[in-house]
Amino acid sequence: MPPERQPILEGTLVVLRPSTPADWDALFAVASDPLVWEVHPAHDRWQEPVFRAYFDAGLASGGALTIIDKATGTVIGASRFDNWVPEVDEIEIGWTYLARAYWGGVYNREIKRLMLDHIHRFVRTAVFTVGAGNVRSRRAMEKIGGVARPGTVDRMMAGEMKPHLIYEIVRQERPGI
Repeated sequence: MPPERQPILEGTLVVLRPSTPADWDALFAVASDPLVWEVHPAHDRWQEPVFRAYFDAGLASGGALTIIDKATGTVIGASRFDNWVPEVDEIEIGWTYLARAYWGGVYNREIKRLMLDHIHRFVRTAVFTVGAGNVRSRRAMEKIGGVARPGTVDRMMAGEMKPHLIYEIVRQERPGI
């Protein structure tokens, strides 16, 4: 059974819901802060044409999720399920960004917990592709239990190939799962 890649997920702090074209203004308002992308390999994603390509690709993926602060109803960022590989029973979680006011771990941890709890109902392994130089995201992955696979893979970012690490989180085997 293919995984449900656009669920509505609700936690204590956030709600994740399927992204729509109507989310453009709110998501670009968050993404247009250059500091959000400062250590990211796609450091130019704060620019409107670059973000437009990212946004459109997210919608086309069928797995884009808009993140909303549950207390205020404010759009605070986005994430995505993509690159499902059924033959190896894995899917990628990523393309996540948050407004700077929500940095520091507690929001990201809840977002990733909600996404992992959901997707592990369908897929054994969730993978996360993180720029080798993106220390902030690498630390965040380690905090939530991500284990880096050996080596790196190259991805096109900001017009050039850049090395990335692949982290994985494997579903805990429990009866009934």
